[in-house]
Amino acid sequence: MVGKLRALALAGVSGAALALGVSDASAGAFGLREQSSIAAGMADAGAASGAGGVSSMFWNPATVTMRPGWVTEQNLTFINLSGKITPTVGTSPAFAGLGGSGEIGQGAVLPSGATSYQLNDRLWIGIQTGAPFGLVTKPRDVWAGEVYGRSSRIFSLAFNPVVGFKVNDWLSIAAGPNIEYFRLTLRQALPLTPLLPAAALPSGFLKGDSWGVGFTAGALITPWAGTAFGVGYRSSVHHDIEGSIGVPLLSLAPVAGQVRANLNTPEKLSVGLTQSITPVFRMNLGFEWDNWSRLGTVGIVSVARDVPVNFLPLNYKDGFTYAIGGEYDWSPALTLRAGVSYEESPIDFSNRSVRLPDNDRVNVAIGASYRWSEKLTLNLAYSHLFVDKARILAGAGRDYDTRNALGQSIAFAGIADGSADIVSVGFRYVFGDPVPVAAPAPLIRKY
Repeated sequence: MVGKLRALALAGVSGAALALGVSDASAGAFGLREQSSIAAGMADAGAASGAGGVSSMFWNPATVTMRPGWVTEQNLTFINLSGKITPTVGTSPAFAGLGGSGEIGQGAVLPSGATSYQLNDRLWIGIQTGAPFGLVTKPRDVWAGEVYGRSSRIFSLAFNPVVGFKVNDWLSIAAGPNIEYFRLTLRQALPLTPLLPAAALPSGFLKGDSWGVGFTAGALITPWAGTAFGVGYRSSVHHDIEGSIGVPLLSLAPVAGQVRANLNTPEKLSVGLTQSITPVFRMNLGFEWDNWSRLGTVGIVSVARDVPVNFLPLNYKDGFTYAIGGEYDWSPALTLRAGVSYEESPIDFSNRSVRLPDNDRVNVAIGASYRWSEKLTLNLAYSHLFVDKARILAGAGRDYDTRNALGQSIAFAGIADGSADIVSVGFRYVFGDPVPVAAPAPLIRKY
């Protein structure tokens, strides 16, 4: 029996290990795209071609060369997630009566920023900071899917210094290291004994964190004034996550303690096109590919015994995002913008869990910039995410399968429904006087 309980505890706690995403996240799976209040107003269309301002460095570091002198942008984004999971026929009878998840969405404020500095007429340096992954969800502690998730808390922070070089009048390139911190805390109910009713199950937890290093690189082509085409790449970051598993029964102490796991975050390829239609109106197009399929199956290893104790079959597909947007200079001081994007989620019915009830989504956005002075510009954006309803099924024959102390599979079937409202504010400030450049600015901008 102890062996069965040990296996159950490992399946329960480490089976949730590294399920790093959050439901109804603002990008596919557990990605975050909120890095620029300017780009947010166009659903990130043209971000890789510089339409997102200095903060476009997140998508394409070569955009660091687009603005002369010393310029900084700082952004704050509030993401208000709303979502619930409703159990349906197929849920194990002992748990079905516990009801739905309640509101699982949790509001979060995400800071991000970027600064560029021109050294001479050909060379720029810069740094971009932000949270590429994360957010928080928390259903009710007692609910029909509690053995598959009670809470998920994710925090990440990335520092990306870059060096940009203007090769000639129409080509710029840039690259730099991407230094990333990753931390998670996960909880779920553990059916460790048949003597406890479903409503009284204790919680197990997993905590872990890691530092990792990758890189970013990109190119920007400005063949003539008013046109910019950019391609940017963010590499995968390898994380050796170290943490601990906690279980509530003393007899299961051997399965608790230190664990480790290897996780490779997905690469991101971003393509953007910005085209001035008139001196006061610009169109932007965007495309993003996120290589979520590289996550595959994540193994969980006991540090003390140096043996695998479980695995997590993420098995995501690649994610694709398509965006179109535009911006109009209403006056020399005011620019208005809007955009829409469609994202094919890397998660579908085959790999969906209560921790990640993700699905395809549409993002509709509006925004504005107000030029307060020659040096200060204020930015504002609002967007709403429409996320398709999603079916969830866990249990026997599925990737996610938690079993009770008797070895019986606990089935959960449900429907997830969610959306998000996102508000982003920011500012751009220009320090000192610009350094003369060898070629004119690639785009006509009034702000």
